[in-house]
Amino acid sequence: MKRFYSKAETAVEEGGIAIRLDGRPIKTPVREPLRVPTEELAEAIAQEWNAQGEEIDPRSMPLTGLANAAIDHVATDPASFARSLAAFGESDMLCYRSEGPASLVRRQEENWDPLLDWARRRFDVDFEIVRGVMHRHQPGATVARLARAVSDRDPFRLAGLAPLVTISGSLLVGLALAEGEIGLDSAWAAAMLDEAWQAEQWGLDPLALAALEGRRGEFEAGYRFLTLL
Repeated sequence: MKRFYSKAETAVEEGGIAIRLDGRPIKTPVREPLRVPTEELAEAIAQEWNAQGEEIDPRSMPLTGLANAAIDHVATDPASFARSLAAFGESDMLCYRSEGPASLVRRQEENWDPLLDWARRRFDVDFEIVRGVMHRHQPGATVARLARAVSDRDPFRLAGLAPLVTISGSLLVGLALAEGEIGLDSAWAAAMLDEAWQAEQWGLDPLALAALEGRRGEFEAGYRFLTLL
């Protein structure tokens, strides 16, 4: 749509920090007030709106999109949303290792084993490591403990965690990044390890590269969203 406002600003209201356009409150897609928990996040969302040109491009406002998701979708049933994310722990990418070649096996061990060791200490759990792609159930206690670690988060933190988990295919990568165990670049490297190895062997075509860059942008937005809460 065409830009219809001059300036976006924040305002403290009951229930959070609101974002307003020329003094009028912004509504989410289901017409709820767009209010967020922190001034930092509200200011960042206002900056997205202020950065728009003559036309509004929702793709350039990922923080606004995540806030909308937190309010319209996650907050309406946080338990179900948490379960959908926790399900990634039942077949976490870090637990499925290549049978070869040796260089890829070593790279997975060097990058993924420290994250599994952290998760073992952090959540007092253990994991079944699989060579190949045949599914193997993780211990019930592990699945339950990881599910609690996800469900303890509020709707905004669940919304921010979602792209970290779904894009990486790993609940553990998402949790490690969300809890500050690893940084953004390390998390992305762990998440895209197999893709990076394949690209080294055969390269990336322009479409695949563009798709990868898009996923990286969504991943970074989820991380930034969490840092602003």
